[in-house]
Amino acid sequence: MLPRAHRMVDPADFIAAIRHGARAGDPLVVVHVRADEERNSRLVGFVVPKREIKRASGRNRVKRQLRNLMRGRIEDLPEGCRVVVRASSQALGVPSKELGSHLDRVMRRAWRKWDAR
Repeated sequence: MLPRAHRMVDPADFIAAIRHGARAGDPLVVVHVRADEERNSRLVGFVVPKREIKRASGRNRVKRQLRNLMRGRIEDLPEGCRVVVRASSQALGVPSKELGSHLDRVMRRAWRKWDAR
């Protein structure tokens, strides 16, 4: 489980990362990243829309998978970063190993875009 200190819960953090961050995606996940220099915590938020995955059990399953995957990746993120991971309907039922490879690939692309700014 992702430690509570790293969970994004403030809607303003979600909005800032989505509107002002760099975005990269593939058919399974879309990642929005942003680095705030004045903050020293790493926060990660997850979005699994109801219109993508209708049943709450499916949405919760995908969120649990993503939280578990990000737990191992949180230390690799830069200080002061905000990451929002949005899952699509195709992420439901995908093994964690495959979902992790998609997540890594998309996060690398998003950070490259952020660094190019």
